[in-house]
Amino acid sequence: MSTTDYVLGQSERAARRLELQDRHFAAPSEALLDALDVCPDDRVVELGCGPGAFTRRILHRLGPDGAVVGVDSSPHLLEHATAALGTDRFRPTLADVAKPGAWLDGAGVVLGRAVLHHVPMAEFLVGRLRAVLPAGTRVGFLEPDFRRPLAQLARAEQQRPELAPLLTFARAINELYAARRISPAVGASLAPAMYESGYREVKHVWHPFATDESVLENIALIYDEVCDTLAALNIITAGEIVEQQKALRALPLGDLPAVWGLHQVTAVV
Repeated sequence: MSTTDYVLGQSERAARRLELQDRHFAAPSEALLDALDVCPDDRVVELGCGPGAFTRRILHRLGPDGAVVGVDSSPHLLEHATAALGTDRFRPTLADVAKPGAWLDGAGVVLGRAVLHHVPMAEFLVGRLRAVLPAGTRVGFLEPDFRRPLAQLARAEQQRPELAPLLTFARAINELYAARRISPAVGASLAPAMYESGYREVKHVWHPFATDESVLENIALIYDEVCDTLAALNIITAGEIVEQQKALRALPLGDLPAVWGLHQVTAVV
């Protein structure tokens, strides 16, 4: 994943959004690490580590002989992660995750959270990993899906017009990803793609998110990060985004349909 391919921002505000995201990704994140059976002495390669929020969860599973190789294309986010984690068991690596390199050497576990949907034709990466990783390597991903919840959301909006801001966001984010030729729903096809490319023990779990206060705040932050891009692509204007953010803040909490969820996919090479 090169910096030009990353749809969302890589600023300090983006780092704050990713930290917020980590809080409502908490249960699926721990479930992925459980499913991969991350052990104290593992060498873990994390694709797209960003500011290190998920990395911290991985490090909690490791002992003094374990390490996380955090691969990212953003020097700024790698610096943020290095400072925040404060341990030499974190090995920051500046690289394009779409091009497997020597940083995979010695990995017992290769994983990523919300990274593949930023990689154009992510299936190529999945296949290349299968080709270069040694037998027995555990591989796992958590990938968001902005498409699967659309049917339920559209149905609910017919009876509850106040839900329109959720549909507006879902439409905008899907159109943005389509314009960048990347997938807002790669997780949905990830398990069969991994099976077809020769991975063993492929398993899939779907984690829908309740649309709570943290999810709404995350949506508002996403709007902030991609406002100019959405406007330039004629998807939604800056003024309309301001109005949508106001409408999101006005939504009644407690009974909102899901806007997205996470696919958890694990396998063994």
